[in-house]
Amino acid sequence: MTNHTDIDLELTDEEMHLYSRQILLEGWDIDAQEKLKFANILIIGCGGIGCTTAELLARAGVGKITLIDADTIEISNLQRQIAYVEENIGFYKAEILTKRLKQINPHICVESRTIKLDDHNAAQLISKQDLVLDGCDNFTTRYLVNQTCKQFDVALISASAIGFQGQLLMVEGDSACYECLFPKEQHANENLRCADSGVLATTPNVMASLQAHHALLYLGLDKTPLKQKLMLWDGLTMKQRILAFENDTDCPTCQAR
Repeated sequence: MTNHTDIDLELTDEEMHLYSRQILLEGWDIDAQEKLKFANILIIGCGGIGCTTAELLARAGVGKITLIDADTIEISNLQRQIAYVEENIGFYKAEILTKRLKQINPHICVESRTIKLDDHNAAQLISKQDLVLDGCDNFTTRYLVNQTCKQFDVALISASAIGFQGQLLMVEGDSACYECLFPKEQHANENLRCADSGVLATTPNVMASLQAHHALLYLGLDKTPLKQKLMLWDGLTMKQRILAFENDTDCPTCQAR
């Protein structure tokens, strides 16, 4: 993980008390908590998934969180995006969420970018992160995030939610990538968004909790349970499946490495 010379090298007494329930866990100790403290993460999208993921990781003690989202808050967001209330309508999601995270945990650093991730800024935003958490709602951004994470060897946990269903996967090291599983020419229908198709209030929050949980396992314990695996969650039947997938030898993203 990235070292930060401008913050205490050890957990303070106040941090020890704040994170005590985690540190008491069998299999999780002070070393794991300190790994969180020195971690840099980027959360792409401050909507239904990003709100919950960001809040959980802030509470858990991830040291630096950068949020990126160019959208402003609308009334239809309030049904599932738990960081926002009616008086926030019209303000930038990333800025409001940043303020909330700082109130929740004053011991961490939170930054916001009210811009769209694109070909011009992706490398600068992603290259120095320890982990990227993608919760955006469009395929163009998902493919760009996957490509950039692969290029700079940055771990990626990608979550999506639509209707009653969600998906979660991890790309890390030499694993197969998002485009291996979902070839760009086959999965570029931007109409498959909650803005167009609808989403139950709980679906993105379930997927966000799973995404945040996996992030803690990776950052604190170096565990990668969904590396090169796709988790499928069905909110109607409450069933969950995990499917392994392989590298696509024709994947342009993997071949470009």
